[in-house]
Amino acid sequence: MINRVVIVGRLSRDPELRKTNNGTSVASITVAVDNIARDSEGNKTASFIPVTLWNQRADFIAQYGRKGTLIGVEGRLNQRSYKRNDGSNANVIEVIADNVTLLGSKSSKDSAADENSGSGYTIDKPSNDDLEDTELADEDLPF
Repeated sequence: MINRVVIVGRLSRDPELRKTNNGTSVASITVAVDNIARDSEGNKTASFIPVTLWNQRADFIAQYGRKGTLIGVEGRLNQRSYKRNDGSNANVIEVIADNVTLLGSKSSKDSAADENSGSGYTIDKPSNDDLEDTELADEDLPF
């Protein structure tokens, strides 16, 4: 069985960091991901995917993630049920993050924080000049 999820989208709100009774960090975020399908008027639609992060990942996203930040999440789907305060049953499907990467921000003032966030990833952004000289043979393409 395989249970892997990879999503790239923007944080729809600031991360919410909490601590469990034993002091473990847990953060909740919602990632807005564009859908392929458009609505009846031709407008883009989005899915808002709940993601839970634990321990260092939770602390990291709480410190560096902000509403509008472009984020990559790799993890697994988790389904859980609980009773609401009114006694009704609730069912939740969420992504439990194994890896998280900040990919950018909507505002340029946040990009310096994203690039120096300590995520351990270096993202090289090639210039258009570099791409124009690149020639690939058909057998080099992965599809």
